[in-house]
Amino acid sequence: MTKARAYFQLLKFRLSFTVAFSSALGYLLGSATPNWGRALLVLLGGLLVTGAANIINQVFEKDLDKLMRRTENRPLPTGRISPGEAWAFCVVLAVMGLGLLAYYFNPLTAALSLLSLILYGFIYTPLKTVSPICVAVGAIPGGLPPLIGWVAATGYVGEAAWVLFGIQFMWQFPHFWAIAWVADEDYKRAGFKMLPTPGNRDLRTAFQIMTYTVLLIPVSLLPLVLGISGRTSAGVALVCGVLFTLLTVRLMRTQDRKAALSIMFASFLYLPIVQIALLLDKV
Repeated sequence: MTKARAYFQLLKFRLSFTVAFSSALGYLLGSATPNWGRALLVLLGGLLVTGAANIINQVFEKDLDKLMRRTENRPLPTGRISPGEAWAFCVVLAVMGLGLLAYYFNPLTAALSLLSLILYGFIYTPLKTVSPICVAVGAIPGGLPPLIGWVAATGYVGEAAWVLFGIQFMWQFPHFWAIAWVADEDYKRAGFKMLPTPGNRDLRTAFQIMTYTVLLIPVSLLPLVLGISGRTSAGVALVCGVLFTLLTVRLMRTQDRKAALSIMFASFLYLPIVQIALLLDKV
């Protein structure tokens, strides 16, 4: 049971489920009529592939994870699972997830999922100790899930798919920078360079967080402009965007950890609320 629990922890289940959930929402938005059974298959495929990407991240960072309080008890730093075992589990999950998406949906869905895994595991992960550009790189696989879900439903990457990608892509910046601000001491111990102004939780960083949050507002209104959804979801997105922005203004004023923590928690709420509103507006 201890070993099984350690393997489960490798998945980072809550994170993987959140990512897979946005894929399922993308599928439902792209479907002519909702098919909940196939949406669950998209969710399962996304969960498996995302879990595999998370394992790659942890294998590469196992020595760095020992240096951070928030990660020092993970299975790899503690030795409960060896790197070889982790790689084997990763391959099984990836093959199962990609195979499921290719078989039940289409090869393009699987190919985009593989691209997301490669970008996250093999490019974003090593960049975290090199340059703050890692956040922009990581925002690409982070923004792909709803696009992948749309492609699973339609078989092609259309205008609407890019809009869904754009919303989740822009959301990544305030989300990850808020986390980096809150976990700054831990990240410094591991040598991670996540903040846009390395080593500085200052006004410049707070201003960039606010800037990307403001830019998120017009992007979130594109579904209405392009006829993907209606006014109700646009109103929800606008209200959420304004409230989100007000929190970033507070961070600019105080530049303290508490304000960054508020942005972090708000970011966890913003995305599912806006995406569910889009779906309900369509239904």
